[in-house]
Amino acid sequence: MLDLHYVREHADEVTNALKRRDAGLTLEPLLELDRRRRQLLGEVEGLKKQRNDSSKQIGQIMKSGGDAGPMREEVKRVGSRISEIEEQLESVQGELHELLSTIPNTPHASVPAGGSEEDNEEVRRWGDPPSLGFAPKAHDELGVALGILDFERAVKVAGSRFALYRGDGALLERALIQFMLDLHTREHGYVEVIPPFMVNADAMFGTGQLPKFEADLFKAEPGGFYLIPTAEVPVTNIHREEILDGSSLPFGYCAYTPCFRSEAGSYGKDVRGLVRQHQFNKVELVRFCKPADSYAELEKLTGHAEIVLQKLGLPYRVVTLCTGDVSFSSAKTYDVEVWLPAQDTYREISSCSNFEGFQARRAKIRYREERGAKPAHVHTLNGSGLAVGRTVVAILENYQQEDGSVVVPEILRPYMHGKERIGP
Repeated sequence: MLDLHYVREHADEVTNALKRRDAGLTLEPLLELDRRRRQLLGEVEGLKKQRNDSSKQIGQIMKSGGDAGPMREEVKRVGSRISEIEEQLESVQGELHELLSTIPNTPHASVPAGGSEEDNEEVRRWGDPPSLGFAPKAHDELGVALGILDFERAVKVAGSRFALYRGDGALLERALIQFMLDLHTREHGYVEVIPPFMVNADAMFGTGQLPKFEADLFKAEPGGFYLIPTAEVPVTNIHREEILDGSSLPFGYCAYTPCFRSEAGSYGKDVRGLVRQHQFNKVELVRFCKPADSYAELEKLTGHAEIVLQKLGLPYRVVTLCTGDVSFSSAKTYDVEVWLPAQDTYREISSCSNFEGFQARRAKIRYREERGAKPAHVHTLNGSGLAVGRTVVAILENYQQEDGSVVVPEILRPYMHGKERIGP
């Protein structure tokens, strides 16, 4: 959520930033509600002062033996008016909060302008796409032929956009999860957590999924819980409504969770295979830091995601998302895209984002530099480290052999009981 005071004092700047997003928004309704709120606040504060002054006069009148009846009637009338204004004020504040919660974050000045993913800017590449010497097969074809992926039975059990892993497929998925967690905790300094896989509406609001993106979520009844679309939601909300010790910053958590997404609006897109599922596994990285450090932390976080691919020997590139492609809550995002031979292109496997104070303001996460200092909002960041199913896709396609087998990346072999190859 944007800082209302900053929006009020820098309305032109915020308007221009939102225009860069092509958000189609005007701030005038928000500013008008803010003016109305401040007007009502001024009026009610004036009336409360009047009531207090009158109450003092009543005491003086009674002390001198005079008739305080008319003054009491005036205090009663003023009290009724205060109640009316406070009711109006509560309504206006509710409208203001609701409207403010629908306005996206403003993009950082370094984010390139553009309207779609076609305008994203490549930052760097690592590794060369493999020269296979034969026509590459898609991961779903390979997985079915190897007997490690079963989509037909997944449809029978659940429906479309689900997968059933079998044998070495299940082992590969589990090995990747363990490898990523070990890497991030042992080498990158993250604290591992296992959060709830269902959260309440306050948690979804805190990270920006609600109210705007409810159609993308699965809701569980009774109870009104939401299945998490990413571990970003429960992990960021670990510190909701807390004031952190500034000396503890920066720090990070990593978490393996299943993720659940309705994929609303993606009909007909990536319907085959593991790329776009209703349920998938992911290892997530979340960082908390002081505002001055957040862009250095973004580079660090992105580097942590990249190292996973480097250790797996998977070619990738990093792109900066343009203003039209960056998410609702993000100020700047790098996408890490892995090479997929069967598609002859790079596909996203991790998004690493700096939300600045946007999520912290919604979730009320602050820090204090020292005892007695005024608390300030932290900056939050998160990124996939990595999406596990898409990593399976990349391994199957990049390490496939002409005979239909798949070589296991060397770094994963200790996690796969020494297995060097997945064969039919």
